[in-house]
Amino acid sequence: MKVLLVDVNFKNSSTGKIVKDLADMLVGHGHEALVCYGRGPEDQSTIAIRISSLWEVCVHAILTRLTGLTGFFSYFATRRLIKTIELFSPDVVHLHELHGYYLNIGQVVRFLKKRSIPVVWTFHCEFMYTGKCGYAYECDRWKTECHSCPQLNAYPSSLFFDFTRYMFNDKKSMFYGFDLLHVVTPSSWLLDRVELSFLSSTKKSVVYNGIDLDTVFYPRDGELLRQQKGYGGKKVVLSIAPNIFDPRKGGIWVLELAKRFSDEFIFILVGVTNEVSIELPANVIAIGQTRNQHELADYYSMADLFLLTSEKETFSLVTVESLACGTPVVGFDAGAPTEVAPSGYGRFVNYSDLDALEKLVRDFFDKSIFFNSRDDCRKFAVERYSNISMYKSYQNIYAHSAASRALTLRFE
Repeated sequence: MKVLLVDVNFKNSSTGKIVKDLADMLVGHGHEALVCYGRGPEDQSTIAIRISSLWEVCVHAILTRLTGLTGFFSYFATRRLIKTIELFSPDVVHLHELHGYYLNIGQVVRFLKKRSIPVVWTFHCEFMYTGKCGYAYECDRWKTECHSCPQLNAYPSSLFFDFTRYMFNDKKSMFYGFDLLHVVTPSSWLLDRVELSFLSSTKKSVVYNGIDLDTVFYPRDGELLRQQKGYGGKKVVLSIAPNIFDPRKGGIWVLELAKRFSDEFIFILVGVTNEVSIELPANVIAIGQTRNQHELADYYSMADLFLLTSEKETFSLVTVESLACGTPVVGFDAGAPTEVAPSGYGRFVNYSDLDALEKLVRDFFDKSIFFNSRDDCRKFAVERYSNISMYKSYQNIYAHSAASRALTLRFE
């Protein structure tokens, strides 16, 4: 089987890691795979092609801000992707994140639909059924028709114009009659949202995101790591996110929480960008962004508790990575994480309820509420979130999608 995968990233970021794992496993199981990605460093891998240039991404981003339209530009990158699809002639195209200022999304979708190419499309966020938002939060206009967007200045930002109604209806139009489409979500929480959108009648499945549980995310000697870092005798609470002080990721909540605890507790934040200049409480340690997954696994392993302060998550890969290293999770109810780390492995309180979050952390260390052991957290992650299980689920969907095309062509 020949599978072409498309994402904004390759190897880097949560979706980029997922795409690389899928491509590697496809090849390892005797299939052909090719990844087309839009941004990030050029990769020397024989299975990945970067289709967009930095200047075209910048032009797309500028035009989005000026016009209010996103996913309507990147002419050259779009032509390059379509040409690559034609040359590779895949049995299935697996789309991931198409936003990110690197493709004309409508042209790609209409090309795939016209050519009757089976498409598996993993929605990692809500972008494809809203006017422009990756996370709709409490707004529910996407259930009927987006307009007067309350997040106009949020990514993808528009400085002047609100074209969310137009973009919403354009997406609705491009999906109409797309019979060979199979939408996948990484959580039942997100699937339920898709069911309420204009994609309610589209074929859909849930496939949990998987991680490398064997060579990367496994428990290390946490106590030894603490001694090496100088954290011996401390209670360690960890938060990790790319650009952790982004409002959606909620790093500022960690700082506010840390102020309520003595120096017996250490709060570690991983993913602090260089642009951030915030005064930190004495018991907070800020660490820059890292692409070293083994380093991340060290931090997960040395922590007593992982803290998730996001406003909204459609899955939460960091939650899974933490469990895989034996560390339970607490935080705000951000949607899917309550499903990813159910009671005993995770506990969550209402978003922004800092008093409840403080009590949850104290109850954890006082052992006044039940959490499963570190071994049980690890076992739960292994049973549910391995990249091998993820691959097997997708391989089954690929096979069904390719068979659907053969059946369609037979009766044409």
